Amino acid sequence: MKIVAVTACPTGIAHTYMAADALTKAAPKHKVHIKVETQGAMGIENPLNPQDIAHADKVLIVSDIEIEQMARFEGKTCVQLPIEDVLLNVDKVFLLHCR
Repeated sequence: MKIVAVTACPTGIAHTYMAADALTKAAPKHKVHIKVETQGAMGIENPLNPQDIAHADKVLIVSDIEIEQMARFEGKTCVQLPIEDVLLNVDKVFLLHCR
């Protein structure tokens, strides 16, 4: 399964990057190919390109705030999750949403 994800938190510092790291590290265990964009204090980093989005089976929006450029995911299966879900139990996120 191919997943693209966007992580963002209100301050755009620690939790944004911690969630991205957790998703990236856990993905291989769940046989998921993932690319994660962060929207933090430094702006958009590791941006998802149109090809990444087009080839994704699902989009994970891991954020407690509104993300930038949400319209680019129209027509894709999107799952919105609080950032806390990924930080507390990333494996559960993959089991519930990435099958």
